[in-house]
Amino acid sequence: MIVLYAATKKFGRLTAVDNVSYRVKNGEFFALLGPNGAGKTTIIKMLLGFIRPTSGSVTINGVPCCKTQTRKSIGYIAEQHMIPPYLSGYEYLHRHASLIGLSGKTAQCEIERVVETVSMSGREKEKCSGYSKGMKQRIGLAGALIGNPELLILDEPVSGLDPIGIRDIRNIIKDLKQSGKTIFLNSHLLSEVEKTCDTAAIIHNGRIVTKDSIDSIIAQGESLEDVFVKYITELEN
Repeated sequence: MIVLYAATKKFGRLTAVDNVSYRVKNGEFFALLGPNGAGKTTIIKMLLGFIRPTSGSVTINGVPCCKTQTRKSIGYIAEQHMIPPYLSGYEYLHRHASLIGLSGKTAQCEIERVVETVSMSGREKEKCSGYSKGMKQRIGLAGALIGNPELLILDEPVSGLDPIGIRDIRNIIKDLKQSGKTIFLNSHLLSEVEKTCDTAAIIHNGRIVTKDSIDSIIAQGESLEDVFVKYITELEN
C-alpha cells in the first residue's frame, strides 16, 4: 500500500526526513512514533502530496504521492482539524462529499453511511458549535471516510479526549481495521498505539530508528513507552 524508498526531504540546510525506507502493507494498522520535530508531519505531508521528496520516492499503490489520483484512496484527519461552528455535522460532511464529486441522493446515502459508522446518527443535523470534543472528532473521522477510501491517515485522532472519548474513537478505528482499511497513525499516546496497532516505526531526527511488529518492539521492555523512551534517550545522550 505505502512504500517509502530512500525518501529524503530537505528545507534549505535542514534535513527533515533522511533516507527513510519502509513499507505498510494492505490492511495493516501502522503507527509512526517520534518526538516533536522528528519528521512525522513531513512524512504525512509527502503521503498526502502536499510536498514532494527532495530525493527518493513515496508511493501509494505504486503511484507517486504527488499524483492527484492517489488522493482518491486516502481519508485524512488532521490533529487540529477545524469544523466551522456555524455548520451542522451534516453540512460539514456534505461539503466533503461535494469535494469528491458526490451530490444529490448519492451524497446523502454516503453521509448516512459514515454517520452511522462513527455512531453519530441523530446528531448530524445539530450545529457543530454544540458538539463536544469527542463528537467533533467523530464528525472529522466521518469526513475522512467519505468516498470509502482504502487508506486512512490519522494524525493524533484522540488528542485532547477524555477516557470515554478515547475508548469510543479506539473502537471505531478497530472496526475500520476489521473492515480491511489500511491505517497510518501518528500519535503520542503510546498506550493506545500498543493496544491497537500491528506495527510501528520510531523516527528520530528524520531517521527510522526501528520498525517492527508491536509485539516484537515491546518484547524489548515492559511497555511500548519504555522502549520508546529508551531509544530516544540513548540517541540524545
